[in-house]
Amino acid sequence: MTVSATVIADNYVKPREVGVGFPENELTSNENVVLHIHPHWKSMVGPFAILVVVLAGMGAAWAWISSTVVLLILAVVAIVLLVWFFLWPFMKWRATHYVFTNERVITRIGVFGRDMENIPLNRVNDVSSHQSFFDRLIGSGTLTIESAGDHGQDSLKEIPHVTRVARQLHELIDPDDNRAAPTTRQSNDGTTHQLSHDNG
Repeated sequence: MTVSATVIADNYVKPREVGVGFPENELTSNENVVLHIHPHWKSMVGPFAILVVVLAGMGAAWAWISSTVVLLILAVVAIVLLVWFFLWPFMKWRATHYVFTNERVITRIGVFGRDMENIPLNRVNDVSSHQSFFDRLIGSGTLTIESAGDHGQDSLKEIPHVTRVARQLHELIDPDDNRAAPTTRQSNDGTTHQLSHDNG
């Protein structure tokens, strides 16, 4: 099933997209990227906190310690900490891609190696989103996609503006349903969008 990416353009406000486009050589000839996002920024809160603490500690050490040898040792320790607890998590965050096209959902993860998973839209049976109270405050959540075949259930965690993304995915799968109110089930722990489409 191929769905035009322009079907939903007038009725949907997209979440913030990443600045780097998805490589065109990984798309089919009739495939268009509708949404391309990284995980929510909350996954980088811890690494940024470590960055601030390490830099503040080095600043204090520079001001109070006069021994060059001690400062050199502390600088080496600080570099190791920053690489391990800040730079590496940042690289993994940037290397995690959630790509929604008019034909499939693509998950691509990996800094040096690469794990890639594709979920064809015509195999998706159900899309649901879950948000804790804190997630609702910061605009994050988990997107769960149930599909036929080997995939079963896939949970994409830390999705920014997850309810909007779920609605976007619903409209990609069943664009004709945009003209009528979609069937939804809302609860305190998430929103489920019931999907129906003709696989023939």
